[in-house]
Amino acid sequence: MKEIAQELLEIKAVFLKPDEPFTWASGIKSPIYCDNRMTLSYVKTRNLVENAYASLIKEHFNDVDCIVGTATAGIGHAAIIAHLLDKPMAYVRGSAKDHGRKNLIEGYIPKNSKVVLIEDLISTGKSSIECINVLKEAQIEVVAVIAIFTYGMKKSIDNFNDISMPLYTLTNLDELLEVASKENYIKIEDIEKIKKFRDNPNDESWIK
Repeated sequence: MKEIAQELLEIKAVFLKPDEPFTWASGIKSPIYCDNRMTLSYVKTRNLVENAYASLIKEHFNDVDCIVGTATAGIGHAAIIAHLLDKPMAYVRGSAKDHGRKNLIEGYIPKNSKVVLIEDLISTGKSSIECINVLKEAQIEVVAVIAIFTYGMKKSIDNFNDISMPLYTLTNLDELLEVASKENYIKIEDIEKIKKFRDNPNDESWIK
């Protein structure tokens, strides 16, 4: 949805700076930085995003048993979506607690349940797949992953294809770049730089 792409740019959840690259934790230089946690702080944006999530789930996965968020960025979204759809909610930790029951899954999900997994952002898809494996180990079936935004990297496409997992996103990099160019967030010549990064994040020739 281009409307969501517009909101991400307006609230500065996404920054596009091909002339001043960001450095990710992995050390990769990136012309884009995305922090979709920001969407929870803006009522208009939040309502647009959560209603879009809910509508997508109603259309494709209305019979799921539970809405599951990823820690930490997917938790807030999953809670709101579950409320809108009147469904149970749980979340998957990034690592087990070192005390108590040492849970990886927080909340109650019966075995053999069908769930959708809520993410805020898809880069390589690695963290989503780790959560899918945790749920699978608990005999819980993930029917799809749904996120606000994806870079559309080949690595993520391959990762989800390898496990035959459907991925839905509310918007994507191509839509964002179209809006960003139209609204003068970036120059037209920057689009190819950003797409070149997307196609191969390890190739830094776009910086030159």
